[in-house]
Amino acid sequence: MALEDRNRVVILEDRVENFSGAEFPLSFDAELPSRSLEDLKNTLDIKIVHITPTEMEFDLIGVDASIANALRRILLAEIPTMAIETVYMINNTGIVQDEVLAHRLGLVPIMADPQDFNWKQPEDPPTDQNTIVFKMTVECLHNRSAATDETDPNKLYINSSVFSSQLVWDPKGDQATRFADRPIKPIHDDILITKLRPGQLIDCEIHCQKGVGKDHAKFSPVATASYRLLPEIQILEDITGDDAELFRKCFPPGVVEVVNEGGVKKAKVVNARKDTVSREVLRHKEFEGKVRLTRVRDHFIFNVESTGAIPPETLVSRALDVLMEKCDISKAALAKAIKGDMSDE
Repeated sequence: MALEDRNRVVILEDRVENFSGAEFPLSFDAELPSRSLEDLKNTLDIKIVHITPTEMEFDLIGVDASIANALRRILLAEIPTMAIETVYMINNTGIVQDEVLAHRLGLVPIMADPQDFNWKQPEDPPTDQNTIVFKMTVECLHNRSAATDETDPNKLYINSSVFSSQLVWDPKGDQATRFADRPIKPIHDDILITKLRPGQLIDCEIHCQKGVGKDHAKFSPVATASYRLLPEIQILEDITGDDAELFRKCFPPGVVEVVNEGGVKKAKVVNARKDTVSREVLRHKEFEGKVRLTRVRDHFIFNVESTGAIPPETLVSRALDVLMEKCDISKAALAKAIKGDMSDE
C-alpha cells in the first residue's frame, strides 16, 4: 500500500476502511513504525485557525491519535482551576435543599487564575493563599410598587430569582490588593441558582479551592475539548451539469461550489474541512466511481471552548506542559527499570 494511502482513512457507503488498529502509534498493517524522534520533530506542526477570548480552533499535524487524545484528556481533567468546594449554609428557607443548592453553586465557574493560589490539603486551614471566599445573603420580598393585577413573579417580587451575580466576593488577607485590577467574581452573572418567594431567604458563606477535573467536573477549565480528522474529498471524474448541482447539495454549505468552465457547470471542492462526512454523496448512483471520501490520519482539527476563567490558548500551552511532564516521568521510570534489569544480570 502506498504511503499516501496508508495515511488515509477511507470512508465507504457502509463501512470505514484502513483505520489504524495496531498496537504501535503510526504503524500500519502491524508493521513497526520506522519514524524516529527527528522525523516527528520535522513533521509536527500546530496551526491556529480561529481564536476568540473563549474559543480556539487549531490544527495538530503529524502526530498519532494517542498524542492528540492525551492532549484532549489533559485539557478536560488535568488543568487546575478555582471552583466552589465548600458551602457553609447559615440559613436556607427556600424549597431547594441545602445539598442540591450547594451542588448548583459548585458548578458556577469562577474568574480567578489558579496559578495565583496554592493547593489546599484536607488538613490545611483556609488562608488567603489557598481559598477564595464569597458570601450570599438574599431575601425575597413583595414589590410594593407592582401593579395590583401583575402576574409576572419578576415584577411582583424582589429577588424572586437568585443569580450568580449575587455572589459577593469577600477578600481575605491581601487579596483586595493582589487582585485590585482583576476582581474575583463569577464568570457569568446570569446563571440561575434558585428561585424564592416572599418569606424565604438564603444566607451562606462559600469557599473556593484549587482542583482538577479528574476529581470533579466543576474544576474542568473547558466546556468542551474535541478533535476530528481532516476530511478529504477527491473528485475522480468530472461532475458536470445538473449532477454538479446535486453533488453540491450532498455537502454542507461552503464545501463544494459549482463553477462555470467553458460554458459548462462543473463541481469543485473549495473547503473540505467544513464537511461533516455524512456520506450522503455515496447514496447516489450518479456519483459511483466519481468521488472518494477519506480522512487524513495524522491531521487533527482541534476545538477548545474555555469556561472563561483561562483563555483557550493558555489552556493549550498548559496542557502541553503537563504532557511534557508526563513524558519526563515516564522516561525516568523507564530508565530506572532498565537500570534495574541490567543490575540483576
